[in-house]
This record gives sequence, structure tokens and C-alpha cells, in this order.
Amino acid sequence: MTSALNGVPGTRLDLDTLLPYLDLHLAGATNGVRLFNAARISWAGTPHEAEFTRMRKEISDERTYLKKLIRTLGHRPSRIKMGFARVASVVAEFDPLNPLRRKATAGAQLELEALQSLLRGKEALWLTLLALPPGATAGAGRPGFDRAALERLLAASREQQDAVTRVMTETAPARFLVC
Repeated sequence: MTSALNGVPGTRLDLDTLLPYLDLHLAGATNGVRLFNAARISWAGTPHEAEFTRMRKEISDERTYLKKLIRTLGHRPSRIKMGFARVASVVAEFDPLNPLRRKATAGAQLELEALQSLLRGKEALWLTLLALPPGATAGAGRPGFDRAALERLLAASREQQDAVTRVMTETAPARFLVC
């Protein structure tokens, strides 16, 4: 449980609160890799395919970073949460929002909006970790966060949001206007 002395938080990370939070984000990242792969398939053969391929790789790398961070804090990700994440990611592979992979449907719009939500959640993770004091640690011999890496991850998340927004706005007329 997080506590504060005289209303001022300490500099030791509350792992009882932080680790379940990070586990949930890791589960979300697991699902995100599959969702971006589904989007890559949906947009295959278009100028946007390369962007989704790049973002899928970046999100996979970010998931690896998050997993390492969790282990650095002396924790193994929850097997139950990760099992659930794997099941959810298999469902995501079928792309329930856009199962026929059509670009000119409401499902395609919802797929892009779901990707935006995922990226906004990831942005919130990096912002939250950056809001913690620079000297915060997980205890003796356990370092805190690499703030430069978190800043890079935050910037990448914002760039990914911009890329998805660009696809969404460039392709909206084909979905919602008739000839």
C-alpha cells in the first residue's frame, strides 16, 4: 500500500501496486502486437501496410522492454494475466472488428479507433512512470527507471498515434462518402 509521510511521497517504489499495474500493461502489449498484425493484414497492398508493419515491430520491441523492466524490478509477470492476454491476442488475430479486412467499412474505422485506444493507454503508462521521482528505486540493489528510455518510448507512442490518426483521416472519405 502506498503511503506518504507528511503528505510527501517517498522515493521507494510500491511494488505491491506497481507490479500488477505493469503486468496489466504487459498483457495489453501482448494483445497490441496481435492487433497491429491484424491491421497490417487489413491494410496489405496499400501505402499504409509498411506503417502497420513498422508499428507492429515497435510495439513488439516495447513489450520486450516492459517485460525486462518488470524482471529488473524482481518480478515475474503473472502467469494468469499472461495466459488471459494470450487468449485475447488469439481473438485479436481474427480481428473481430474487421473480420473481412475491408477498408471501406465501419469495422475498419473501429479497428483504427481501437488501435488509437491501445496507443493512448501505452502513452499513459510511460507518462505515469515518468511522473515518479527520478531517484525512485525498487529497494536496495534494484534500480528504478531509465528515464531516457521512458522518454523515447513516450515519443514513439505519440508518433504511432499520429501515424494511426493519419491513416484514419486519409481513409475516412472512402468509408463514409458515396460516389
